[in-house]
Amino acid sequence: MTDQVRTGGCQCGAVRFRVHGALGRPSICHCRMCQKQFGSFFGALVTVPRDGVEWTHEEPSYFQSSVNIDRGFCARCGTPLTYRQPGGLEIAIGAFDDRSDLAPQIQVNYAARLPWVETIFDQPVHQDPDYYNRQESIISFQHPDHETPDWPTKGLQL
Repeated sequence: MTDQVRTGGCQCGAVRFRVHGALGRPSICHCRMCQKQFGSFFGALVTVPRDGVEWTHEEPSYFQSSVNIDRGFCARCGTPLTYRQPGGLEIAIGAFDDRSDLAPQIQVNYAARLPWVETIFDQPVHQDPDYYNRQESIISFQHPDHETPDWPTKGLQL
């Protein structure tokens, strides 16, 4: 294993992880189970080293979505986190603190993709300055994208 360490976790900070070692190939999966798990058009995942994941706070809860696959999520805030199968574990790209170098390199279950997914970024960009000014004033309760040992998870409710 390399000395590389990556961190991440859920939206509320109750589930946090450290990945020791090099990550595998980032991908997006178009299957219906990934669409439902992520509540999105596809799931974006990256393979992590076997025995390379350290859960530093709570561990994810799991839902068995098929015979050989279960999917991890935070029981407190619902953030989708993992895809676990007998051959290994993948973690949602969006759950990593630094995602900048995790651009998907392959699409899986391409035949199941939504027919319009290839054109979503051709749509106009929302340009209303008042909207973006209001966004700046939102007070976020989301965990910051870095390790924070004293993050206040005690008051979180299920």
